[in-house]
Amino acid sequence: MEATIPPCPFCSVDSDIFLHNRHAYARCDKYPVTPGHLLLIPFRHVASYFDTTDEERTALLQLLNEAKALLDDSHAPAGYNIGINVGEAAGQTIPHVHVHLIPRYQGDVAQPRGGVRGVIPTRQSY
Repeated sequence: MEATIPPCPFCSVDSDIFLHNRHAYARCDKYPVTPGHLLLIPFRHVASYFDTTDEERTALLQLLNEAKALLDDSHAPAGYNIGINVGEAAGQTIPHVHVHLIPRYQGDVAQPRGGVRGVIPTRQSY
């Protein structure tokens, strides 16, 4: 008996899309770490950011700017983290590249210094 592979949650495009262009779309993260946490996702199923085309990377960056402008208006965050997990060792759980746009707010963590360096907690502060 063959094991069934679950469908990719990012390939089944649904009504959660609120921004898009020819190569990519934006939607809310279903498990947000802060209010307004968004995902930017290429339409084409591709696991690694490093395997995206020039057009896909350009499309993702365009959406990043558009999504940031929307979040500035709707949530007024004090800052942002932008992240891409590539590979299981880096924490990627869905093998379809996606860019996290995470709004940050004053006081949302006790010590924000180091930002994305916090993926390895002992190396966050320097």
